[in-house]
Amino acid sequence: MAQNRAEQLDQLMSKYFEYGKFNGSVLVSMDGVTFLNKGYGLANMEWNQANAVDTKHRLGSVTKQFTAMLILKLAEKGMLDLHEPIATYLTDYPAKTGKVITTHHLLTHSSGIPNYTALPGFIRDNSMDYFSPKDFLDFFKDLDLEFEPGTKFNYSNSGYFLLGYLLEELTEKRYEDLLTENIFGPLGMENTGYDSHSSIIPNRAVGYEKSGRSYVNARYLDMSVPYAAGSMYSTTEDLAKWDASLYTNQLLNSSFMDLFLKPHQQTQEGFYYGYGWGHGELPIGTSTDLAAVISHDGGINGFNTRITRIVKDKILIVMLNNTGAAPLRDIENAILAVLYDKPYKAPKESLARLTGIMAEEGQAEAAIQFFESNLDNDQYEVRESEINELGYQFMYAKNMESAAKVFKVNMERYPNSFNVYDSYAEAMLYSGKRKQAIKYYKRSLELNPENQNGKDMLARMGVEFTEKPKLVLEEKDMKQFEGKFDMGQGFFIRVYQEDAKLFAEATGQGTFELSPVSELAFVVKLINAQVTFLLDDSGTINGLHLIHNDMDIKGKKIL
Repeated sequence: MAQNRAEQLDQLMSKYFEYGKFNGSVLVSMDGVTFLNKGYGLANMEWNQANAVDTKHRLGSVTKQFTAMLILKLAEKGMLDLHEPIATYLTDYPAKTGKVITTHHLLTHSSGIPNYTALPGFIRDNSMDYFSPKDFLDFFKDLDLEFEPGTKFNYSNSGYFLLGYLLEELTEKRYEDLLTENIFGPLGMENTGYDSHSSIIPNRAVGYEKSGRSYVNARYLDMSVPYAAGSMYSTTEDLAKWDASLYTNQLLNSSFMDLFLKPHQQTQEGFYYGYGWGHGELPIGTSTDLAAVISHDGGINGFNTRITRIVKDKILIVMLNNTGAAPLRDIENAILAVLYDKPYKAPKESLARLTGIMAEEGQAEAAIQFFESNLDNDQYEVRESEINELGYQFMYAKNMESAAKVFKVNMERYPNSFNVYDSYAEAMLYSGKRKQAIKYYKRSLELNPENQNGKDMLARMGVEFTEKPKLVLEEKDMKQFEGKFDMGQGFFIRVYQEDAKLFAEATGQGTFELSPVSELAFVVKLINAQVTFLLDDSGTINGLHLIHNDMDIKGKKIL
């Protein structure tokens, strides 16, 4: 059985790699047996270096559980009280908020401090600069709290950044040194550390992002910016050492270890957040069975990661991907199905990807015929973002006729997405069809008045665009949208109204305001996402359609 599971898992991951959906290192173990520990694809594409079990990947927010462990170790020593206001320890932090926020609030994302990565223009303007921890606090320390501490959950990197600063102030040691002295050294995690652009780190993976059918280097990020919220790198094997230690009292005594691993703050969609961990139940394959998991995702320029533990069966799943957005939850769902001998949906090849490969091989005409004839073929996966990438691939190859055909397909399939009209308008503009370009840029702006690219392109053409008055919903009208929506693979969105505004909270993503653009369509300004509510035959809302980056998913209303 062990050999069969190992073969199934390797075949599964090989398919995800073959289809361009995973590139990195993965480890799967159960009850002390490691079924898979292997690298897929390249860690460094310039030097053709393969991903392996000792490849060091940036972890992103998986770092948070290590920051939480350091805080618990100080609490165990009596150096801080988790429920004392942080002003007790940080005399230079504004008293207005420092006297009402506790370390517990920071650990559980219930402090109300705005998330600095969501501040307008922050990523564009500030993420490449170096900051000392003390100077970086200026980005959020004087901002008003979003809610009274302890009353709500809202994912905030600011809270964990502040925890790192607190650790340094109390110990008079650097955060990265505290990690090494208290965790990496004792556990023998020799391939784990605090990432730095200037350091020479053997076997370090490079982060990439997809660009059409190929890849480009991910945007530079100074690691002083994620800091205690997301600055670490590690390997699958070192994270297995970390997991093993959590079944013991090697790092904390039993009472504090229980505190570290238990759920604390309920999220609005019904899950819980602990100290650097998410807690909840996830489906196993396509069965109705659920598994109680403790897990965390990480996302940072060119990398996305996930670590999942099922304590009951001592299951560990570590996925470290270095090509941007990979469907890690889908992959995990299939892995769990293999471990528990349940059915699951096999990965599908992307129709857009196959079409792009054919085009790159000089078969542009045949590629378009293949694309158009297989749009409804269930053998292939069709996603808005991938079709859009395909359209741009044809544009960059100066095949405007094919680009226009692809973008037009996207408009027909996703008529509520502002981005498909923006892309088609660009194709029209570069084809010399100015009137058509203007028409579709305007349509894009009707769907999303915050589409800055559409505004800029119309302005360059000397076209004035008069925005429609912003749609304002009455509180009584907002009631119809409230509810909990199951988006699949353990991902939920809860929609609720508060203070005459409509909000959506997504699993592990925090809370965002929904701005109406039509009776059923909304945009999320900060992350340029679209949400459209779906109706049943009686005209009652029974579902939700989310479009954001590589996500194009529909969910059912369950509450």
